[in-house]
Amino acid sequence: MTEVLIVGAGPVGLAAALSLAHQGVSVKVIEAEPALTEDHRAGSFHPPTLEMLAPFGVTEAMQQVGIRVPRWQIRDRREGVIVEWDLGLIADLTPYPYRFHLEQFRLTPILLEKLQAFPHASVDFGVAFVHAAQDGESVTVNGNLKARWLIGCDGGRSAVRKLIGTQFEGFTWPERFVVVGTVVDLAPHGFTPNAYVADPKEWAAVFHMPGLWRLAFPVHPDEDEAEVLADAAIEARLQRFVARPERYHVPHKGIYRVHQRVAKSWRAGRILLAGDAAHLNNPLGAFGLNGGLHDALLLGEYLGRVCRGEAEESLLDLYVRQRRAANVEFVQTQSIANKRLLEEADPAARRKSFDELRRVAADNALARDFLIRSSMIWSVQRASEVS
Repeated sequence: MTEVLIVGAGPVGLAAALSLAHQGVSVKVIEAEPALTEDHRAGSFHPPTLEMLAPFGVTEAMQQVGIRVPRWQIRDRREGVIVEWDLGLIADLTPYPYRFHLEQFRLTPILLEKLQAFPHASVDFGVAFVHAAQDGESVTVNGNLKARWLIGCDGGRSAVRKLIGTQFEGFTWPERFVVVGTVVDLAPHGFTPNAYVADPKEWAAVFHMPGLWRLAFPVHPDEDEAEVLADAAIEARLQRFVARPERYHVPHKGIYRVHQRVAKSWRAGRILLAGDAAHLNNPLGAFGLNGGLHDALLLGEYLGRVCRGEAEESLLDLYVRQRRAANVEFVQTQSIANKRLLEEADPAARRKSFDELRRVAADNALARDFLIRSSMIWSVQRASEVS
């Protein structure tokens, strides 16, 4: 019997499996899709995440194809740069004093390759999770797959989460986000590889990924999806953002809804949740995938100790307390605050926020504290303090 069965071969599921396999724990991942999927939404990694992935050789492999982002901006659509942050201010705290850009569909093949090196680990594609039943010793999935533990890493619509019946508390933003990828280089226009651009009507988030620049914009609830994604509409949106005489080449575009939700319970007996199955947030700040990977690697560590008989099962409840606290106290509150900053419509409130950002950026001690929080170093430290 497999020790651990994981539902979902995204980055969170594969990272949890890799952590367990490294500890000698037998693990199987099942994935409904026929192969690894291509998702263009996430791909900005914070220093703690790179540190956590390094022992598995993943960070080194990522470095060969991704982009280091040592500086990033908060801008205003009319005023230009408000502040530019230098992660060199926290170089004494991490061996990776930068954000790192690599789409998650480029990360998952790295994780899969590392995982496949272990004979006691396997990934089965084209296998959908239908149902599970548990007793005091094991979990049986789909009637024929048996494991001692089950981890749901099956995304925001998690069937595993629905099975355990926990509430997914929070809300859905009324507006959607449109994501556009273009090969046009925005660096000559003054943009750092990561920038957040405030505007009461059409704020933007900018990410330079390998081979293209990815931009996210808000979409009004009343706008028709097909009309938003029409070539002419995408071209007009990009021209409003940075005007140029030539047309934009856009190899990718998509639209999606955005949520702020946290599962009330992350564990039901031998079934646990991690990543988007446990929590969702807007992408402003790049906390979602990072937080999911933090879940995966901590759960992998704790569950590995339980499987090896080195810890009581109650250690898994500590995982829930630590990671849920990090998400509620930091990821949810900060990602909501980031969105509010970008979309603020009151001129006096915008001016006050911008002045405060400039004040913080001008003081190295304050800027350092800001970067410790925005780089998720604080949230990892805070989680470790939860008992």
